[in-house]
Amino acid sequence: MKVELTDGQKAELEFLHRACRDKRECDRIKAILLASEDWSVPMIAQALRLHETSVQRHISEYLNKGKLMPENGGSDSHLSETQTVELTEYLTNNLLPTTQAIIALVDEWWGVRYTVAGMTKWLHRNGFSYRKPVGVPHKCSAQAQQAFVETYEKLKQEAGDDEPILFIDGVHPTQGTKLAYGWMPAGKKAHV
Repeated sequence: MKVELTDGQKAELEFLHRACRDKRECDRIKAILLASEDWSVPMIAQALRLHETSVQRHISEYLNKGKLMPENGGSDSHLSETQTVELTEYLTNNLLPTTQAIIALVDEWWGVRYTVAGMTKWLHRNGFSYRKPVGVPHKCSAQAQQAFVETYEKLKQEAGDDEPILFIDGVHPTQGTKLAYGWMPAGKKAHV
């Protein structure tokens, strides 16, 4: 099956192929480009490790409809719009450490059951990422910090060049807050 493409169309398809991350879409683009270079359908099928009818379908769908992408895009969410908004608000304000905890929450609230993979995809689709929150000192005081900086600068000026200034850690490492990972909105820092 011969496909006639202009140089501009070929360049556009080459660009789309380089930028494409979906293997199925890449196979469609390659089938069209190879058909435009006088490859036979059996040769294209052999090179792409596809069935001949799939190659013929890819080429005819491109010629008739300009179709490059497969039509399947996953299923609809099991949660309604209001449930999605409510869960998103809850997860934004509360840090849940595991996907299983979120699945249990959704099952408890609405009786909707998700698998771990399904809930992970839902979380990513709704703008959440699994990462560690940012630790903030427990009782930080801007005035105390400024007073320390002033005292430290004065100490540096008074100390001689041969006198070291030593710092001693005031908290044992095991007594500090241990941060754990959890689901939180992507791009926003969650402080603990």
